[in-house]
Amino acid sequence: MNRARATTKFCEKINKAEIEPYSEVRKMEYDYYDYEKLLEKAYEELPENVKHHTSRFEVPAAIVTIEGNKTIIENFRDIAEAMNRDPNHLLKFILREVATAGVLEGRRVVLQGRFTPYLIANKMKKYLKEYVICPVCGSPDTKILKRDRFHFLKCEACGAETPIEHL
Repeated sequence: MNRARATTKFCEKINKAEIEPYSEVRKMEYDYYDYEKLLEKAYEELPENVKHHTSRFEVPAAIVTIEGNKTIIENFRDIAEAMNRDPNHLLKFILREVATAGVLEGRRVVLQGRFTPYLIANKMKKYLKEYVICPVCGSPDTKILKRDRFHFLKCEACGAETPIEHL
């Protein structure tokens, strides 16, 4: 019995000696991985144009009129500017999606054929999802980059680069 008790006390001393130095390390880990400090550090590393972005991302609804056998999107250039994209890139996508011909005339686009406002709105949403919104963080602060023959969607908020289909 005495031998068992002595072994137990010896093990307790060893365990205390092993645990005490680690308690300081654990205390430092908690200070090092403090959530608020990490959040502040991440916020400081954001680009300036993303850091002070307080307004919500809103794209104006397409104003679609049908005249005979032509569909006109009146505020096409405004929509492209709100998405921060080249109007010709957006036009190329829309024309490919609805399989028709069209031309950019000033601030509007004239499409050959009759297309409902609902269809145009759905195609705009699809463009937003594929070519504007970052798939990693959901931020609209992106730009399209070309490296060699590949195209990427580069997010300015999180830095992610996602390959996209070329139009």
